[in-house]
Amino acid sequence: MEAKELMENIVRVLDGKKARDIRVIRVGDLTILGEYFVIATGSSSTQVKMLADEVDYQLGEKGVKPHRIEGYHSENWIILDYTDVIVHVFHEDTRDFYDLERLWADGEKVDISGLVKE
Repeated sequence: MEAKELMENIVRVLDGKKARDIRVIRVGDLTILGEYFVIATGSSSTQVKMLADEVDYQLGEKGVKPHRIEGYHSENWIILDYTDVIVHVFHEDTRDFYDLERLWADGEKVDISGLVKE
C-alpha cells in the first residue's frame, strides 16, 4: 500500500472511531522517519488504546502490520510505526505537552477535510 493511501486509510479509521482533532503532517522532505505523521487525540486512556487497537486491527485485515508499536502500556501516547506513516494517538494533556504540530511546523499540513466527517 502506498504511503498516501495508507495515511488516508488511517485517518478514516480514526475518524470512524471518534478520534478528536486528527491532523496529518507530511514530513518526508524533512526527515527519514517517514512520509506522514498522523496525529489524533483520544478523550481517555481507554479511548487512546481503542483507537490504536482499531488502526492495528483494520490495517491488519488488509495485510498491513506496523513495524513497531511504542507506548502501548503508557495509555497517554501510543505510536504505530508503519514505516512511511507514523501514527501518534495521544491523550489530550500529553498531546498539549509534546505539541508535535509545533515541533514539525516546517512540515506540510495535509488537507484531510475530504476524509473526515465534520
